[in-house]
Amino acid sequence: MDRHLAAVLIADVVGCGRLSEIDEEGTRARFQTDLKEVFEPTIASHHGRLVKTMGDGILVEFHSVVDALRCAVEVQEQKADRNADLRT
Repeated sequence: MDRHLAAVLIADVVGCGRLSEIDEEGTRARFQTDLKEVFEPTIASHHGRLVKTMGDGILVEFHSVVDALRCAVEVQEQKADRNADLRT
């Protein structure tokens, strides 16, 4: 068995249960869009590997803690920008 050090990023959508109660199909569609347009490209740009999606959460592996942290910050910034656009 090969062993290596890894940094793990676990992300979950805040309030997904409440949002799903209001609009389950729309919430799932928005998550899939975010996955394709925000998470996957940002993970790739920081040399990460999407290991698994779990409902409204993701598990990502990085070889570097710095890459994992930068990815997490960039995803949060992108989502904040997208959410601000929705309010206007």
